Amino acid sequence: MDHFADRLRAAPQSRLQRSAAAEALALARELARWAQRVEEPSAEPREMPDAGMFAAADQILVAAHDLAVVLESDDEVAEAVRLVEEARKKAGV
Repeated sequence: MDHFADRLRAAPQSRLQRSAAAEALALARELARWAQRVEEPSAEPREMPDAGMFAAADQILVAAHDLAVVLESDDEVAEAVRLVEEARKKAGV
């Protein structure tokens, strides 16, 4: 996760505008919803706001760290890693 965030921070603005920031925000939102469902299964998950393309890396880190705290199995961790790798490839960073 840290590596992906670092790559996003180093990416040129043109790449962020094309797709990288959108992919990163989508991943951050997915990870945040997952963490919220684990922590509060009966509550409706709140959507992470779009804080702009230059904040996408930080949003991923916050969501990933929140999720890491609540994950309970190696299978869940493996699924989270798979989601990150998939988003990284889509973002092209």
